Amino acid sequence: MACIGSRRFCARVQEKLCQWGQLQPVRSKSTYVRVKLGFQPLVRNIIRQCQISNQSTFAASAAATVNTGCWHPCSRPEVGPTTRTFATMRTQQPGSLPEYQVDPYLLLEDDLKDVYMYIRQVLRRNTYQEELYEIATYYFDGQGKAIRPMVALLMARTVNYHLYKKDSLLAAQREVAMISEMIHTASLVHDDVIDQSDFRRGKPSVNVVWNHKKVTMAGDFVLAVASICIAKLRNNDVTLTLSEVVTDLVQGEFMQLGSKETENERFAHYLTKTYRKTASLIANAMKAITMIAQGDKELIEISYQYGRNLGLAFQLVDDLLDFISSAEAMGKPTAADLKLGLATAPVLFACDKYPELNPMIMRRFQNPGDVEKAFELVHKSRGLEQTQFLARQHCQEAVKLANRLAESPYQKGLIVAADYVLNRMK
Repeated sequence: MACIGSRRFCARVQEKLCQWGQLQPVRSKSTYVRVKLGFQPLVRNIIRQCQISNQSTFAASAAATVNTGCWHPCSRPEVGPTTRTFATMRTQQPGSLPEYQVDPYLLLEDDLKDVYMYIRQVLRRNTYQEELYEIATYYFDGQGKAIRPMVALLMARTVNYHLYKKDSLLAAQREVAMISEMIHTASLVHDDVIDQSDFRRGKPSVNVVWNHKKVTMAGDFVLAVASICIAKLRNNDVTLTLSEVVTDLVQGEFMQLGSKETENERFAHYLTKTYRKTASLIANAMKAITMIAQGDKELIEISYQYGRNLGLAFQLVDDLLDFISSAEAMGKPTAADLKLGLATAPVLFACDKYPELNPMIMRRFQNPGDVEKAFELVHKSRGLEQTQFLARQHCQEAVKLANRLAESPYQKGLIVAADYVLNRMK
C-alpha cells in the first residue's frame, strides 16, 4: 500500500493510533461560528478571553517517529488496516476541544473578502470571453464554507506572529490562500461533471446551468490560472509543494473510481484516497505559507500536520453528514455517495457488524435496493459513531499542533477552526 502523503504522515499516524482507547470521555462542547456565512450557531458554555502571550514553547518535532510497535498504514503494506482495527477501539468521545471567544471569520472578514475579489479579478484579467468568465466564477460567490482560505489565512497570521511578533500578512501568503480556493473550486467543477450533480451550495450545479463540455473547460481554465499564480510566486519550494496538490487530486479521483476486493485493503484505500482528494490541499497550503514566512523545518512540519489532520477530519465529517444531515442543510442531495457507488467510512465501519455489505460494495450498490439497504445497515451499526470518533481524533491532534504556536487571536482561531470542522452541520 502506498504511504498516505509522505513519511511525515506515517510517523503521525503511528503516534495517533497508539493513543487510541486511552483517552477519557469528556462531554463535547461546541464552537461559535458566524451565521452570516451560513453556519449553524452552536451553544457555548465556556467563554475565555484570548490574551496574547509573548512566551511560547516548542515541543519535539511533529515528525518524530514513535516506535511503539503499533500498526500504522505504511509499516506493513502486506497487512493493511481493517475496519475491525478501528471498530474494536473505544468510541466514546476522547475529550472536548477547548473553547475561545474567537470568531475566525470575523477576524478575517476583510482578508476573505479580498481573496474572493482577487480571484474574480485574476480570472477577469485572463479572459474576455464573458461566458467562460461567468462559468469560472459561478462558485466564487462567497456562499461556500471558505474553510481552505480561512485556515490558510489563520495559519499565515499565526506563523508571522510566532516568528516576528507582528500581526501581518504577506502578499504571497494571501496568494496561496487564493490559489488553494481556486484549486479546490476547479475540482468541484470537475466533480459536478463526473458525478452529474444537480445541486451544490443550495443552487443548481454548474453542469446543470451549462453543458458539460463548457463546464469542463471552465474548470481547466480555473486550474490553469491558479498555475499561473503559483509561477508568479517565484519560489521553487512553494511551486513544488502546491504542484503536488494537483497530482494528489487527480490520483485521488482515480482511486475513488475503483475499490479493493478485501477488507484489509479497502480501508487503507479509503484513507489514502481521502488524503489525496481532500487533506493534501489543506496540508500543503499550510506548508507553503510557512515556507513563505521562512519558518524552520519544525515549524513547517507542524503547519503541514495541522492541515493534514484538519483535512482528514473535514472529509470524515462530510462522509458522516451524508448519512445524517438533510438535503436542505447540506445544500446538496444526501446519501449521494451510496448512489454514486462509493463506500465511505460509515459503510466500511458498518461492514464489521454487517458483512453482507461487502458484496454490495464490490458491485458499487448497483442492484435494486442496495442503496436503501446499505443506508439502513449503516444506521443500525456503530459506523456513524466510529466515523465521528476518528474525525475527533484528527481534530484533537490538530489542536495539539496549534498549541505549539505562539498564543494570539489567530492561533486561537486555528483551534476554533478544528472545533468547527468537527461540529459543523453542513
